[in-house]
Amino acid sequence: MEAMSSLAVASGFMAVLGIALAGLLALASRKLFVYEDPRIEQVEDLLPKSNCGACGMPGCRGFAEKVVTGEVVPAQCTVSSMQQRKDIADLLGVAAGSIEKKVARLACAGGKHVAYTRARYAGLKSCRAAAVVGGGGKECAWGCLGLGDCEVVCSFDALHLDEHGLPRVDADKCSACNDCVEVCPKGLFSLEPVSRRLWVACKNRADGDTAEASCEVACTACGKCVADAPPGLMHLDGELAVVRYELNVWATQGPIERCPTGAIVWFATPNQAVKGAVAKKILRQDALPQLH
Repeated sequence: MEAMSSLAVASGFMAVLGIALAGLLALASRKLFVYEDPRIEQVEDLLPKSNCGACGMPGCRGFAEKVVTGEVVPAQCTVSSMQQRKDIADLLGVAAGSIEKKVARLACAGGKHVAYTRARYAGLKSCRAAAVVGGGGKECAWGCLGLGDCEVVCSFDALHLDEHGLPRVDADKCSACNDCVEVCPKGLFSLEPVSRRLWVACKNRADGDTAEASCEVACTACGKCVADAPPGLMHLDGELAVVRYELNVWATQGPIERCPTGAIVWFATPNQAVKGAVAKKILRQDALPQLH
């Protein structure tokens, strides 16, 4: 009888404890409840779900949350189609908005037919791996290594190596996701608004003679582009020409006209870069010989 009495007391205690804990959980659930707008999930369902980060958010879910709260406009998802942006705008009862398209641009034009190598690299086919081994074997320490890490990481089929081992960006497919920017060990890619049509396709900071001896299309810091540009638009940063895009006066191709190597280009269309009248004509198609 005593054992049964003890069991009854224990059972009763556990029952009371269970009821008390359930009550506490119910109270905590009410106090700690965080409301989530159901439209967030609806917006996320309308997005491409690429989670590429082109919008500046960590993923499509983060973008959906910002759109619903009105912190960003649907057009900021540059990967989505116009119809997708319209559907999101209609769902939320807001304007789709407009965002200037950005594309990845490469600050190098030194393909194998115009840029020399000083050593043959025979390791893992990766720019990041090659860069660890003496900088990658290219004579220009700032130049593209041409092993295609950027091509591999591009999820939108917007980037391919050409016949000279130089990355070419298809502006129509580029979503400005930033993957190529992050993977390039030489830091040659950047995301630029398509309105920035004047472009310095070089990052070589050696003196003019040394730069041209390693790559026939390198910037030689001759200063002609600076002289021909609207006041303040361009300047020489050491041995490299630089464009001050914040001045918002780039709508002139005058600075490219006297560039002797063609390192300064003008994007006539997002996919077509043209050189000035006096730029040397490159007819060679074969790779240049190794220097050493």
